[in-house]
Amino acid sequence: MLHLPSGYARTADRLADTYRQLGENCPVLSLTLVDHAPADGRQWIPADRIASSVERLIDGEATRIHSRHGITPRPHVAASRLLHHYLWTGSLVISGVWYLERRVPVLPARDLWIDADTGDFALRPGGWVLGDEATLRDTVAAHVGPVLAAFQPYVRRGPRALWGMATDDLVSGIQYLGRMLGEEDRAVAVATALVPAGTPPWTGPAAFRHEHGAWTRTRSGCCLYYAIDPANPCGTCPRRATAQHP
Repeated sequence: MLHLPSGYARTADRLADTYRQLGENCPVLSLTLVDHAPADGRQWIPADRIASSVERLIDGEATRIHSRHGITPRPHVAASRLLHHYLWTGSLVISGVWYLERRVPVLPARDLWIDADTGDFALRPGGWVLGDEATLRDTVAAHVGPVLAAFQPYVRRGPRALWGMATDDLVSGIQYLGRMLGEEDRAVAVATALVPAGTPPWTGPAAFRHEHGAWTRTRSGCCLYYAIDPANPCGTCPRRATAQHP
């Protein structure tokens, strides 16, 4: 859900309106638009300082997992879950605008914050530029690359596995947005064209397939949700014999 601070209308522009549309259509997106750095007393950490705050962020995720599921996750599990959450959200705030407008937001890392306690995000919109698939891939890669490097020692995976996670979350965010808009076929086609084979560091192809009347795919990088709730692994989990609709 997208939250707008009181008085935000004075700085609203077409990009902010697009983020509003994104938030209205993506109820699981917990994002607040701001026109300055958050100063509400919460533990907001800007994306350009994640490397120095990653342990604090992982502790917050472990606390949330314990609260929701009644278990204390192993550190690499909490780290993987938080990284998945960040990659999905951080990618969607860029790719969602591109999907809706075919424009790529200019999003410096210092303009996106994550709350260590809740996992919520805050965003200060800037400008945007017209861009094709390559522009979007490069923009998202520039944003998530440092995040992957910061998390790598904690998730205990190599670079290819990490970029597999990033690829999964980039294409699944677009698929989700399309589904919420009632145009999942189009979204799958867009995501497929966005991440073909041979576009490193992305580990394409997206490899969607149609099964039982629904679109699905098998993730190339596991988010480790099965380690929290073994009876209910993700529909696209590679541990399933046949991935299901997410």
